[in-house]
Amino acid sequence: MNSSAKASPWWTPSVHADRRPFLIGRNAIQAALRGFFAREDFVEVDTAVLQVSPGNEAHLHAFATEALTTDGQKAPFYLHTSPEFACKKLLAAGEKRISCFAHVYRNRERGPLHHPEFTMLEWYRAGETYESLMMDCVRILALAAETVKTGKLAYRGAESDPFAGPERIGVAEAFERHAGIDLLASVAADGSTDRDHLAAELRRVGMRVADDDGWADLFSRVLVEKIEPYLGFGRITILDEYPISEAALARPSARDPRVAERFELYACGVELANGFGELTNAAEQRRRFEIEMTEKARIYGETYPIDEDFLAALALMPEASGIALGFDRLVMLATGASRIDQVLWAPVAEYGR
Repeated sequence: MNSSAKASPWWTPSVHADRRPFLIGRNAIQAALRGFFAREDFVEVDTAVLQVSPGNEAHLHAFATEALTTDGQKAPFYLHTSPEFACKKLLAAGEKRISCFAHVYRNRERGPLHHPEFTMLEWYRAGETYESLMMDCVRILALAAETVKTGKLAYRGAESDPFAGPERIGVAEAFERHAGIDLLASVAADGSTDRDHLAAELRRVGMRVADDDGWADLFSRVLVEKIEPYLGFGRITILDEYPISEAALARPSARDPRVAERFELYACGVELANGFGELTNAAEQRRRFEIEMTEKARIYGETYPIDEDFLAALALMPEASGIALGFDRLVMLATGASRIDQVLWAPVAEYGR
């Protein structure tokens, strides 16, 4: 067979027939999760895709567009990368428990686990701790497996039991266990980081360090190369308490101000969800956004605007916890699909075709 030959389009009847069991599973899981949130007294909300800011994380890449006023004036807009800002505005408006299945858009992302348009499931609990979100995740993964009548989550030969109790481990503990690095020795009490100290730690354990690597680059390298390969195998892993500099929208932990109330959920080595005890201090949120945009400008030569409306809403937003879960990835692991496009009814066209 000619290896350069193009694969048949997703709408080819034979290709669709192979994908259809995954897609029917997707619909069943989505219906089951809607039932779960309804029983928990959540209100399902729908948010606008067009936003004045797509988010302010350094490594987040958005799709840009522009709106035209009735007299032809131009205004920049972006396709949202998450419904988060709008959901938090709804919390400020007075909603207590909300859930949202949102189509979101991220540029520079395409692969077995990434797609430029995908579905994010977000939910928020006002007045409740972020540990409550961890329990939600455990129940949701079990429900997804039950719905498609499987006893396991699976991806590329790896398996995770969604009915077993989850492993919960702090990021600093994971760095020590899997990389032999004392992560928090490079984080000060005010959350500032010591790049040179962490670089020395990486060199000590034989890891690569480039001259232009920042602290965040080094952190990510250890996480990807040394930590993630051990997460979510056999049972679900909750990776908890990220350094404050790696949690731009999360509040500091009451236990240790160097870390934040942020966790990520893993199964079969795949990151499924990212949860926070939400930051509601507008001045601190602005400061963190500005730091992220300075880093984005340094690396990519561009920045995104800050949503002033969002910062204003934080003054009214109650204490809350919120989480974003990659719905398509959950469907993949529950149905046994090997690529994200297998669980999308109509994937985005390949670039250049």
